[in-house]
Amino acid sequence: MWAAPQRAALTFDPYGEKMKIRCASPLSIFTVLLFAIATAQAQDPLPSWNDGAAKQAIVNFVHVTTDSSSPKFVPPEQRIATFDQDGTMWVEHPMYSIVMYSLDQVPALVKAKPELANVEPFKTVLSGDREAMARLTLPDLEKILAATLTGMTVEESNAQMKTWITEARDPRWKRPYTELTYLPMIEVMKYLRANGYKTYIVTGGGQDFTRVYSEQVYGIPPEQVIGSAAETTFGYDKNGRPQLMKDPKLLLNDDKGGKPEGIHLMIGRRPYAAFGNTAGDQQMLEYTKAGDGERLAVLVLHDDAKREYAYGPATGLPDTKVGAFSQALYDEAKAKGWIVISMKNDWKQIFAFDK
Repeated sequence: MWAAPQRAALTFDPYGEKMKIRCASPLSIFTVLLFAIATAQAQDPLPSWNDGAAKQAIVNFVHVTTDSSSPKFVPPEQRIATFDQDGTMWVEHPMYSIVMYSLDQVPALVKAKPELANVEPFKTVLSGDREAMARLTLPDLEKILAATLTGMTVEESNAQMKTWITEARDPRWKRPYTELTYLPMIEVMKYLRANGYKTYIVTGGGQDFTRVYSEQVYGIPPEQVIGSAAETTFGYDKNGRPQLMKDPKLLLNDDKGGKPEGIHLMIGRRPYAAFGNTAGDQQMLEYTKAGDGERLAVLVLHDDAKREYAYGPATGLPDTKVGAFSQALYDEAKAKGWIVISMKNDWKQIFAFDK
Protein backbone atom coordinates (compact mmCIF):
# COMPACT_ATOMS: atom_id res chain seq x y z
CA MET A 1 0.00 0.00 0.00
CA TRP A 2 1.22 3.49 -0.85
CA ALA A 3 2.27 5.47 2.17
CA ALA A 4 2.43 9.26 2.30
CA PRO A 5 6.01 10.50 2.55
CA GLN A 6 7.00 11.76 5.95
CA ARG A 7 8.32 15.27 6.57
CA ALA A 8 10.24 16.45 9.53
CA ALA A 9 8.47 18.84 11.86
CA LEU A 10 9.95 20.64 14.86
CA THR A 11 8.30 20.60 18.25
CA PHE A 12 9.41 22.36 21.43
CA ASP A 13 9.32 20.66 24.81
CA PRO A 14 7.71 23.13 27.24
CA TYR A 15 9.62 21.55 30.14
CA GLY A 16 12.94 22.85 28.92
CA GLU A 17 14.31 19.82 27.08
CA LYS A 18 16.02 20.10 23.73
CA MET A 19 13.98 20.71 20.61
CA LYS A 20 12.91 17.41 19.09
CA ILE A 21 12.24 16.31 15.55
CA ARG A 22 9.25 14.21 14.71
CA CYS A 23 7.65 13.11 11.48
CA ALA A 24 4.38 14.42 10.15
CA SER A 25 2.60 13.77 6.89
CA PRO A 26 1.80 16.63 4.47
CA LEU A 27 -1.88 15.97 5.13
CA SER A 28 -1.54 16.44 8.88
CA ILE A 29 0.48 19.64 8.43
CA PHE A 30 -2.17 21.02 6.07
CA THR A 31 -4.91 20.13 8.54
CA VAL A 32 -3.09 21.87 11.37
CA LEU A 33 -2.64 25.00 9.25
CA LEU A 34 -6.32 25.08 8.32
CA PHE A 35 -7.28 24.68 11.96
CA ALA A 36 -4.92 27.49 12.97
CA ILE A 37 -6.39 29.83 10.34
CA ALA A 38 -9.97 28.97 11.29
CA THR A 39 -9.17 29.48 14.96
CA ALA A 40 -7.58 32.86 14.30
CA GLN A 41 -10.63 33.99 12.29
CA ALA A 42 -13.00 32.77 14.97
CA GLN A 43 -11.07 34.72 17.60
CA ASP A 44 -11.41 37.97 15.64
CA PRO A 45 -14.93 38.64 14.36
CA LEU A 46 -13.86 42.06 13.06
CA PRO A 47 -10.64 41.42 11.11
CA SER A 48 -10.69 44.67 9.11
CA TRP A 49 -10.67 46.73 12.32
CA ASN A 50 -7.57 47.92 14.14
CA ASP A 51 -7.43 47.00 17.80
CA GLY A 52 -8.70 49.89 19.87
CA ALA A 53 -11.48 51.25 22.04
CA ALA A 54 -14.13 51.27 19.29
CA LYS A 55 -13.60 47.65 18.29
CA GLN A 56 -13.40 46.52 21.90
CA ALA A 57 -16.62 48.32 22.79
CA ILE A 58 -18.52 46.50 20.05
CA VAL A 59 -17.09 43.11 21.02
CA ASN A 60 -17.80 43.72 24.72
CA PHE A 61 -21.37 44.78 23.95
CA VAL A 62 -22.06 41.61 21.99
CA HIS A 63 -20.50 39.46 24.70
CA VAL A 64 -22.40 40.89 27.68
CA THR A 65 -25.76 41.03 25.91
CA THR A 66 -25.64 37.47 24.57
CA ASP A 67 -24.06 35.64 27.52
CA SER A 68 -26.96 34.06 29.43
CA SER A 69 -25.00 34.29 32.68
CA SER A 70 -24.50 38.05 32.28
CA PRO A 71 -26.70 40.49 34.23
CA LYS A 72 -26.90 42.48 30.98
CA PHE A 73 -28.20 39.54 28.96
CA VAL A 74 -30.75 40.46 26.27
CA PRO A 75 -33.32 37.82 25.24
CA PRO A 76 -32.97 36.90 21.54
CA GLU A 77 -36.37 38.31 20.56
CA GLN A 78 -35.32 41.74 21.84
CA ARG A 79 -31.98 41.91 20.05
CA ILE A 80 -32.46 44.75 17.57
CA ALA A 81 -29.69 46.75 15.87
CA THR A 82 -30.30 49.67 13.51
CA PHE A 83 -27.92 51.14 10.94
CA ASP A 84 -28.10 54.38 9.03
CA GLN A 85 -26.98 53.87 5.44
CA ASP A 86 -25.41 56.91 3.74
CA GLY A 87 -22.06 57.67 5.34
CA THR A 88 -22.48 54.83 7.83
CA MET A 89 -22.65 51.78 5.56
CA TRP A 90 -21.40 53.21 2.26
CA VAL A 91 -19.96 56.31 0.62
CA GLU A 92 -22.18 59.41 0.60
CA HIS A 93 -19.85 61.89 -1.15
CA PRO A 94 -19.91 63.85 -3.37
CA MET A 95 -23.70 63.36 -3.19
CA TYR A 96 -26.17 60.84 -1.79
CA SER A 97 -26.70 57.97 -4.20
CA ILE A 98 -30.46 58.44 -4.38
CA VAL A 99 -29.93 62.05 -5.48
CA MET A 100 -27.47 60.85 -8.12
CA TYR A 101 -30.15 58.41 -9.28
CA SER A 102 -32.79 61.14 -9.51
CA LEU A 103 -30.47 63.50 -11.39
CA ASP A 104 -29.83 60.76 -13.95
CA GLN A 105 -33.59 60.31 -14.42
CA VAL A 106 -34.23 63.96 -15.35
CA PRO A 107 -33.59 63.59 -19.14
CA ALA A 108 -36.14 60.76 -19.38
CA LEU A 109 -38.59 62.75 -17.26
CA VAL A 110 -38.28 65.82 -19.51
CA LYS A 111 -38.69 63.66 -22.61
CA ALA A 112 -42.00 62.44 -21.21
CA LYS A 113 -42.92 65.94 -20.01
CA PRO A 114 -41.32 68.47 -22.44
CA GLU A 115 -42.85 71.39 -20.60
CA LEU A 116 -40.24 70.89 -17.85
CA ALA A 117 -37.30 71.58 -20.19
CA ASN A 118 -37.23 75.31 -19.38
CA VAL A 119 -38.33 74.98 -15.76
CA GLU A 120 -35.85 75.12 -12.90
CA PRO A 121 -34.23 73.10 -11.44
CA PHE A 122 -34.72 70.66 -14.34
CA LYS A 123 -33.21 73.17 -16.79
CA THR A 124 -29.99 73.32 -14.77
CA VAL A 125 -29.72 69.53 -14.59
CA LEU A 126 -30.22 69.23 -18.37
CA SER A 127 -27.41 71.75 -18.95
CA GLY A 128 -24.88 69.31 -17.52
CA ASP A 129 -23.14 72.19 -15.75
CA ARG A 130 -21.71 70.47 -12.68
CA GLU A 131 -20.87 73.72 -10.89
CA ALA A 132 -24.41 75.01 -11.36
CA MET A 133 -25.85 71.68 -10.23
CA ALA A 134 -23.68 71.83 -7.09
CA ARG A 135 -25.41 75.11 -6.21
CA LEU A 136 -28.88 73.60 -6.28
CA THR A 137 -30.69 74.14 -2.99
CA LEU A 138 -32.35 71.53 -0.82
CA PRO A 139 -35.82 72.58 -2.09
CA ASP A 140 -34.48 72.20 -5.65
CA LEU A 141 -33.31 68.66 -4.92
CA GLU A 142 -36.58 67.81 -3.18
CA LYS A 143 -38.47 68.94 -6.28
CA ILE A 144 -36.29 66.69 -8.48
CA LEU A 145 -36.73 63.73 -6.12
CA ALA A 146 -40.50 64.14 -6.03
CA ALA A 147 -40.73 64.33 -9.81
CA THR A 148 -38.48 61.35 -10.55
CA LEU A 149 -39.55 58.99 -7.75
CA THR A 150 -43.33 59.24 -8.11
CA GLY A 151 -46.07 59.18 -10.73
CA MET A 152 -45.52 55.51 -11.59
CA THR A 153 -46.32 52.10 -10.21
CA VAL A 154 -44.14 50.52 -7.54
CA GLU A 155 -43.05 47.86 -10.05
CA GLU A 156 -42.06 50.45 -12.67
CA SER A 157 -40.09 52.40 -10.10
CA ASN A 158 -38.28 49.31 -8.80
CA ALA A 159 -37.34 48.24 -12.32
CA GLN A 160 -35.79 51.64 -13.07
CA MET A 161 -33.88 51.61 -9.79
CA LYS A 162 -32.55 48.09 -10.35
CA THR A 163 -31.27 49.06 -13.80
CA TRP A 164 -29.55 52.17 -12.46
CA ILE A 165 -27.93 50.52 -9.43
CA THR A 166 -26.52 47.84 -11.75
CA GLU A 167 -25.20 50.21 -14.41
CA ALA A 168 -24.24 53.41 -12.55
CA ARG A 169 -20.65 54.06 -11.48
CA ASP A 170 -19.30 56.28 -8.72
CA PRO A 171 -17.34 59.22 -10.21
CA ARG A 172 -14.21 58.65 -8.09
CA TRP A 173 -13.70 54.89 -7.97
CA LYS A 174 -15.56 54.07 -11.22
CA ARG A 175 -17.22 51.17 -9.44
CA PRO A 176 -20.87 50.30 -8.79
CA TYR A 177 -22.23 52.06 -5.73
CA THR A 178 -22.95 48.68 -4.20
CA GLU A 179 -19.19 47.99 -4.06
CA LEU A 180 -18.58 51.10 -1.99
CA THR A 181 -19.85 49.60 1.26
CA TYR A 182 -17.56 49.79 4.27
CA LEU A 183 -16.13 46.35 4.98
CA PRO A 184 -15.75 47.01 8.74
CA MET A 185 -19.46 47.84 9.03
CA ILE A 186 -20.49 44.80 6.99
CA GLU A 187 -18.46 42.75 9.48
CA VAL A 188 -20.31 44.35 12.39
CA MET A 189 -23.67 43.49 10.81
CA LYS A 190 -22.64 39.87 10.29
CA TYR A 191 -21.17 39.66 13.79
CA LEU A 192 -24.40 40.91 15.35
CA ARG A 193 -26.54 38.54 13.28
CA ALA A 194 -24.28 35.62 14.19
CA ASN A 195 -25.10 36.43 17.81
CA GLY A 196 -28.86 36.56 17.41
CA TYR A 197 -29.36 40.23 16.56
CA LYS A 198 -31.86 41.28 13.91
CA THR A 199 -30.35 44.08 11.81
CA TYR A 200 -32.28 46.91 10.17
CA ILE A 201 -31.38 49.72 7.80
CA VAL A 202 -32.90 53.00 9.02
CA THR A 203 -32.08 55.62 6.40
CA GLY A 204 -33.07 59.14 5.53
CA GLY A 205 -32.77 58.02 1.91
CA GLY A 206 -35.50 56.40 -0.10
CA GLN A 207 -37.06 53.28 1.39
CA ASP A 208 -37.96 51.73 -1.97
CA PHE A 209 -34.56 52.64 -3.42
CA THR A 210 -32.68 50.89 -0.60
CA ARG A 211 -34.94 47.86 -0.66
CA VAL A 212 -33.91 47.17 -4.27
CA TYR A 213 -30.40 46.08 -3.23
CA SER A 214 -30.45 45.68 0.57
CA GLU A 215 -30.67 41.89 0.59
CA GLN A 216 -27.87 41.44 -1.94
CA VAL A 217 -25.55 44.02 -0.40
CA TYR A 218 -26.25 43.84 3.34
CA GLY A 219 -28.07 40.56 3.81
CA ILE A 220 -31.04 42.58 5.00
CA PRO A 221 -34.43 41.73 3.46
CA PRO A 222 -36.72 44.54 2.20
CA GLU A 223 -39.04 44.25 5.17
CA GLN A 224 -36.14 45.24 7.45
CA VAL A 225 -35.50 48.52 5.64
CA ILE A 226 -37.01 51.73 7.01
CA GLY A 227 -36.54 54.88 4.97
CA SER A 228 -38.16 58.04 3.74
CA ALA A 229 -41.25 57.02 1.81
CA ALA A 230 -43.90 58.57 -0.39
CA GLU A 231 -47.55 57.71 -0.11
CA THR A 232 -49.02 55.12 -2.47
CA THR A 233 -52.53 54.80 -3.83
CA PHE A 234 -54.20 51.50 -4.57
CA GLY A 235 -56.03 51.21 -7.87
CA TYR A 236 -56.39 49.22 -11.09
CA ASP A 237 -54.63 49.47 -14.42
CA LYS A 238 -56.45 49.53 -17.77
CA ASN A 239 -56.69 45.73 -17.68
CA GLY A 240 -58.21 45.67 -14.21
CA ARG A 241 -55.04 44.47 -12.52
CA PRO A 242 -54.52 45.79 -8.95
CA GLN A 243 -51.57 48.18 -8.58
CA LEU A 244 -49.94 50.68 -6.27
CA MET A 245 -49.10 54.12 -7.65
CA LYS A 246 -46.39 56.23 -6.02
CA ASP A 247 -47.72 59.67 -5.11
CA PRO A 248 -45.75 62.95 -4.74
CA LYS A 249 -46.66 63.27 -1.08
CA LEU A 250 -44.25 62.36 1.70
CA LEU A 251 -45.50 59.69 4.06
CA LEU A 252 -42.42 59.34 6.30
CA ASN A 253 -39.40 61.63 6.52
CA ASP A 254 -37.02 59.13 8.09
CA ASP A 255 -34.52 61.67 9.36
CA LYS A 256 -33.77 63.10 12.80
CA GLY A 257 -36.88 62.59 14.97
CA GLY A 258 -38.46 60.66 12.11
CA LYS A 259 -36.03 57.79 12.71
CA PRO A 260 -37.31 56.80 16.18
CA GLU A 261 -40.85 57.34 14.86
CA GLY A 262 -40.17 55.03 11.92
CA ILE A 263 -38.54 52.45 14.20
CA HIS A 264 -41.59 52.38 16.44
CA LEU A 265 -43.95 52.20 13.46
CA MET A 266 -42.09 49.44 11.60
CA ILE A 267 -40.31 47.46 14.33
CA GLY A 268 -42.19 48.10 17.55
CA ARG A 269 -39.08 47.57 19.69
CA ARG A 270 -36.39 49.96 20.90
CA PRO A 271 -32.98 49.04 19.46
CA TYR A 272 -30.19 47.86 21.71
CA ALA A 273 -27.57 49.11 19.24
CA ALA A 274 -27.67 51.98 16.75
CA PHE A 275 -25.09 53.18 14.24
CA GLY A 276 -25.01 56.53 12.42
CA ASN A 277 -22.74 59.34 11.26
CA THR A 278 -24.59 62.68 11.30
CA ALA A 279 -26.99 64.86 13.27
CA GLY A 280 -29.73 63.15 11.26
CA ASP A 281 -28.98 60.03 13.34
CA GLN A 282 -28.74 61.82 16.68
CA GLN A 283 -32.31 61.14 17.81
CA MET A 284 -32.05 57.45 16.85
CA LEU A 285 -28.97 57.09 19.04
CA GLU A 286 -30.57 59.03 21.89
CA TYR A 287 -33.69 56.88 21.67
CA THR A 288 -31.59 53.72 21.73
CA LYS A 289 -29.49 54.76 24.72
CA ALA A 290 -32.59 55.82 26.69
CA GLY A 291 -33.64 52.18 27.02
CA ASP A 292 -32.90 49.97 30.00
CA GLY A 293 -29.91 47.67 30.15
CA GLU A 294 -26.77 47.69 28.03
CA ARG A 295 -27.13 49.87 24.91
CA LEU A 296 -24.65 50.76 22.19
CA ALA A 297 -24.56 54.06 20.26
CA VAL A 298 -21.94 54.45 17.52
CA LEU A 299 -21.02 57.27 15.12
CA VAL A 300 -18.67 57.06 12.12
CA LEU A 301 -16.34 60.05 11.72
CA HIS A 302 -15.01 60.55 8.19
CA ASP A 303 -11.43 61.65 8.77
CA ASP A 304 -9.53 59.77 6.06
CA ALA A 305 -9.13 61.92 2.94
CA LYS A 306 -6.63 59.51 1.42
CA ARG A 307 -8.67 56.30 1.50
CA GLU A 308 -12.15 57.88 1.45
CA TYR A 309 -13.11 61.45 2.44
CA ALA A 310 -12.53 63.81 5.37
CA TYR A 311 -15.35 66.07 6.54
CA GLY A 312 -16.92 67.29 9.75
CA PRO A 313 -16.81 70.07 10.77
CA ALA A 314 -16.19 68.21 14.06
CA THR A 315 -12.56 68.17 15.29
CA GLY A 316 -11.63 70.86 12.76
CA LEU A 317 -12.39 68.78 9.67
CA PRO A 318 -13.71 70.54 6.54
CA ASP A 319 -17.36 71.57 6.65
CA THR A 320 -19.77 69.99 4.20
CA LYS A 321 -23.39 70.16 3.08
CA VAL A 322 -23.49 66.38 2.67
CA GLY A 323 -23.28 64.21 5.78
CA ALA A 324 -22.19 66.94 8.19
CA PHE A 325 -20.88 65.73 11.58
CA SER A 326 -21.09 68.83 13.78
CA GLN A 327 -18.87 69.66 16.72
CA ALA A 328 -22.00 69.76 18.89
CA LEU A 329 -22.79 66.16 17.95
CA TYR A 330 -19.20 65.13 18.64
CA ASP A 331 -19.31 66.80 22.06
CA GLU A 332 -22.62 65.10 22.90
CA ALA A 333 -21.20 61.73 21.89
CA LYS A 334 -18.18 62.16 24.13
CA ALA A 335 -20.27 63.42 27.05
CA LYS A 336 -22.73 60.52 26.83
CA GLY A 337 -20.22 57.75 26.23
CA TRP A 338 -21.16 57.05 22.62
CA ILE A 339 -18.50 55.39 20.47
CA VAL A 340 -16.97 57.61 17.77
CA ILE A 341 -15.24 55.58 15.07
CA SER A 342 -12.23 57.21 13.44
CA MET A 343 -12.21 55.89 9.90
CA LYS A 344 -8.51 56.72 9.69
CA ASN A 345 -7.42 55.08 12.94
CA ASP A 346 -10.00 52.37 13.64
CA TRP A 347 -10.34 50.78 10.22
CA LYS A 348 -7.52 48.65 8.89
CA GLN A 349 -9.34 48.28 5.57
CA ILE A 350 -12.24 50.35 4.26
CA PHE A 351 -13.46 48.59 1.12
CA ALA A 352 -13.46 44.92 0.19
CA PHE A 353 -11.54 45.79 -2.99
CA ASP A 354 -8.73 47.52 -1.07
CA LYS A 355 -5.37 45.81 -1.30
